[in-house]
Amino acid sequence: MDTERDRRAGPPDRPSLDGLEEKWARRWQEEGTYAFDRAKQRPDVFAIDTPPPTVSGSLHIGHVFSYTHTDLVARFQRMRGKAVFYPMGWDDNGLPTERRVQNVYGVRCDPSLPYDPDFAVPTVPHDPPMAISRRNFIELCELLAKQDEEAFEAVWRRLGLSVDWSTTYTTIGRNARAASQLAFLRNLARGEAYATQAPSLWDVTFGTAVAQAELEDRECPGAYHRIRFGQQAVETTRPELLPACVALVCHPSDERYAGLVGTTVRTPIFGVDVGVYAHPMAQPDLGTGLAMVCTWGDLADVTWWRELRLPTRAVVGRDGRLVPDPPSEVDPAAYARLAGLTVPAARRAMVQMLADSGDLLGEPRPITHPVKFYERGELPLEIVASRQWYIRNGGRDADLREELLRRGRELRWVPEHMRHRYEHWVGGLTGDWLISRQRYLGVPIPVWYRLDDAGEPDYREPLTPPPWRLPVDPSAEAPEGYTEDDRGKPAGFIGDPDVMDTWATSSLAPQIAGGWERDDDLFRRVFPMDMRAQGQEIIRTWLFSSVVRAHLEHGRLPWRDAVISGWILDPDRKKMSKSKGAVVTPMGLLERHGSDAVRYWAASGRPGTDLTFDEKQMKVGRRLANKILNASRFVLGLDAGSLSAPVTAPLDKAMLARLSTVVATATSAFEAYDHTESLAAIEAFFWAFCDDYLELVKNRAYGSGEPAESARAALGTALSVQLRLFAPFLPYVTEEVWSWGVGPTDSGAGFRYGSVHRAPWPSRQELARIAEDGDERVLDVVARALSQVRRAKSQRSLSMRAEVPLVEARGPAAELELLRQAVDDLRAAGHIDKLDLLPDRTGELVLTCAF
Repeated sequence: MDTERDRRAGPPDRPSLDGLEEKWARRWQEEGTYAFDRAKQRPDVFAIDTPPPTVSGSLHIGHVFSYTHTDLVARFQRMRGKAVFYPMGWDDNGLPTERRVQNVYGVRCDPSLPYDPDFAVPTVPHDPPMAISRRNFIELCELLAKQDEEAFEAVWRRLGLSVDWSTTYTTIGRNARAASQLAFLRNLARGEAYATQAPSLWDVTFGTAVAQAELEDRECPGAYHRIRFGQQAVETTRPELLPACVALVCHPSDERYAGLVGTTVRTPIFGVDVGVYAHPMAQPDLGTGLAMVCTWGDLADVTWWRELRLPTRAVVGRDGRLVPDPPSEVDPAAYARLAGLTVPAARRAMVQMLADSGDLLGEPRPITHPVKFYERGELPLEIVASRQWYIRNGGRDADLREELLRRGRELRWVPEHMRHRYEHWVGGLTGDWLISRQRYLGVPIPVWYRLDDAGEPDYREPLTPPPWRLPVDPSAEAPEGYTEDDRGKPAGFIGDPDVMDTWATSSLAPQIAGGWERDDDLFRRVFPMDMRAQGQEIIRTWLFSSVVRAHLEHGRLPWRDAVISGWILDPDRKKMSKSKGAVVTPMGLLERHGSDAVRYWAASGRPGTDLTFDEKQMKVGRRLANKILNASRFVLGLDAGSLSAPVTAPLDKAMLARLSTVVATATSAFEAYDHTESLAAIEAFFWAFCDDYLELVKNRAYGSGEPAESARAALGTALSVQLRLFAPFLPYVTEEVWSWGVGPTDSGAGFRYGSVHRAPWPSRQELARIAEDGDERVLDVVARALSQVRRAKSQRSLSMRAEVPLVEARGPAAELELLRQAVDDLRAAGHIDKLDLLPDRTGELVLTCAF
């Protein structure tokens, strides 16, 4: 490890941004710069619930954008004296990881196969895919996830995230599995978790049930088919579900069908008598106003089926094909033409059958309409009957819904309008949270079922493990009182085959990272956390589910503030989306422009506000970082690192007074999570400091005596304060300059060793001790005067070093009096031989140069 002497060797002859990331990322890790201090009590801790990114491929620029925002807050709070709990998690369970393993290795999971301990990891994908056991498949998932996690961590370290890497967790790790299963078992014991056989949204691509929060509408081509039902006509986009028809419905106010309600009609082709009902969800102006209710074509069908207590005639199976056997009362001969067909093929066959029978009225009418998909799926969702696990979330309980809406009002939203998205989602829930998935990689549902003497499972009283056994895998472990030999046998047991969806685990991220029921001391220090940072598109999933779990388990919110990021837009102002292939991966940008420059671009976007991807802004950030290097080297070259001398010159005091205002503005903005306003104020001052103040005091600072010492002390103070202000945004260049020998000690003089990121955030009190009576107007007036001198030289194409024999300054007496306090600095900076102050000759400050 480098010694402190090596660390603080002074500015190099030719400072450069190149190589700073490798140098300081290694130092920070070695020195534990960002390690969480567990000795601090809860009031002195700032805990962050960081979104665990899905490790299924690569990070994109949107991740850099939002995670940088979180890091800005972490760095600010750390410099404010807080012990920052800033863990990083990896979301490595669930469908995305499974799909990636299938594609990378060319394998598919077959749970019926035995484990192969000699299975070799494929070097090229198998084609066709090779069937492997569940355990072999999960091992591949873990292997690939580990590789992705290492790549992700490399990006985050390069970006400069001030994460405590000793607190990393994964959503499929042992601690996460134990916490997820314990929370589920407590939900079950309190009646908040339950299993039931019911219509479930089903994704054929992945072969699993999905939750309402995971749906998205996609515009798809379709057609309305007008079908004859006796003397009536019905329009539908899903004629293949005719054998599943159980009723027709109309609106209670629709007089056209008033006499039909309460009677029955016969379905064409299949000859089933179905009832006609009135229901307020029917739309008189849609089609014929008479809707065909099937089990189940969409969520409206589910509502009608449940509320009207209709029979069930399900025809679509989990594989997306029509089941081989006809439902009750359906003509077997007619149904045989559809059995085993995919949904699109069955639709075509059904239309031909209707046309042949004369029951298709006219030609199908093409339309484009929204169709529900699983957000990661490739085929439209179906609704199939299946036994699934749910957690109550207010979808069917008005009192619980209101409690969760109240939690949303307790939460501080940044920006505030994002709360409406939460309320809209909670208010529109139509059912409880479906948490079970029919997949392989995930946290197992921790229950077993007794088998009766006939080998049938008893679902009424599931067997559960004691907490000390967690985590468990019911597919590989036996429950208490049984042995593995009893599995699947009469009077024995079976394990629940399902796993939890990934949100059921990541919704417990604060508890998992904070050591809930594992490390009570840590949990007391960090929970509830201070901030959740996340994207707006997962308010309905991650944020809401986290609120549900904390409300049910702890009776409180899991955090105080929710900071919601915007989206990254392409040049056409469209969202850059990984699913659409329109993304930019970050490592190349970090290497090309430097991490500080990319962070600068990210910081230009406020929470909740979309930002256009713009490499030009990154170039501006790199220019700023370079300017900090060079300006700092210049200041330290004046021996301005020692801050013991008093600041006495009016111009120096004025500059520090202005800097004090900037500190107040930047601090208030950070406290409001408005890092963009903070950066704007800091950067504007810095450029004015370089362009005006440095030029004004340069000659005096090179001199000797009290005026020169005042300039050097002011320069050193300003440099120290500005480095600390810039540190959250540009961690690498500020750390580099700080290592050259900058910074106040607790006494306000000399040097502070260590990292700028452990240095105290600047305060107005700190500056007031040095220059409490500074008048900012002095700096304003002198800077405006210097600008006019520069403009006069520029208009004559003269060098800025050109001598000016005479300058006459006219203006209000009060302004000229301010100018008089720094007249020597103005003359030196402007190379002015003689400067005459002529008060009250004009209403504003005007300088006339005679060459």
